[in-house]
Amino acid sequence: MSREFLWYIPNTVEPGHRGDDTVDGWGSLDYSVGLARTAEEHGWGGALIGTGWGRPDTFTVATAIAARTTSFVPLVAVRPGYWQPAHFASAAATLDRLSGGRLYVNVVTGRDNLSAYGDGEFDYARRYDRTREFLQVVRRLWHEEDVTFKGEFFRVENSTVAPRPTGGRHPRLYFGGASSAAEEVSATEADVQLFWGEPLDGVAARISRLRDLAERLGREHDPLEFGLRITTVVRDTTEEAWRDAEAKVAQMAGQHEPLRGNHNGSTGQQRLLDLAAQGEVLDSCLYTAPGRYGGGGAATTWLVGSAADVAAALERYADLGITHFVLSDTPYQQEVARIGNQLLPLLCEPATR
Repeated sequence: MSREFLWYIPNTVEPGHRGDDTVDGWGSLDYSVGLARTAEEHGWGGALIGTGWGRPDTFTVATAIAARTTSFVPLVAVRPGYWQPAHFASAAATLDRLSGGRLYVNVVTGRDNLSAYGDGEFDYARRYDRTREFLQVVRRLWHEEDVTFKGEFFRVENSTVAPRPTGGRHPRLYFGGASSAAEEVSATEADVQLFWGEPLDGVAARISRLRDLAERLGREHDPLEFGLRITTVVRDTTEEAWRDAEAKVAQMAGQHEPLRGNHNGSTGQQRLLDLAAQGEVLDSCLYTAPGRYGGGGAATTWLVGSAADVAAALERYADLGITHFVLSDTPYQQEVARIGNQLLPLLCEPATR
């Protein structure tokens, strides 16, 4: 199966995201487009664009970037509740059509400032039930006409999306989450399950569990694929990479008290924070220390080393069934070129569409 390599666009108003010291132009369209174009020039297929209330609207940013790039595919993070499914299905189909099929979607169910955009009365404990319905409605609207859906959270009647996505397909649907409820959504409705940077044995167990779950629940779509979202600290030598990684963590430690159980209700985040108890370095080069000092999500654990070291580590994930890789390090503009030049040639070419 073809492999795909994507970068990350932070999409924040204020500079300093994950230690990036860029100030000039940060948060502007020129900065985001420049990052996307650099990704194009250095072998990346596209990039995940971050989302959250209080940040620029991700879909608007992705549309502007798509208009000023040629092959770059935005992986747009979206939230049920922020979007109604029919509204989103129409917007996504339109961008997919206008860009010639250059759109992926990352459906996010984690915590956000729900009440700020009118979603505050929603029962957060039911978030995965709602996400399942959201995906079911969106899939049907992308492929069927005159759709009527009467669910617990969403309803549409006699709904037809126009235009449809390009070529009878639909934008690939990525999804994350480590709880049992989240895994049921992935097993039945997602196209790609994204993992954060867990050790190989943890990822292997989750892939096996998800495949079994998809079969048991009667998945109706193409087989579920798997992806890895992780920070990669790549330098010319192993020693230089570890020296820089440890210096970054030391700087983080000077700015943050050590975290103790601060997982914000996320099963996946807690799994990452718990890794530090197993050791500071797991497998060949998985660094757990960042999570103790404020690193969250994809920045909780890092793969550290020379390009050859990190490529070997990623190949081990690929051996387990990972085919989608969303990588990053800061400063984003510098590292998208460095990692593209040094790491990607050691791996398979990015997937073509």
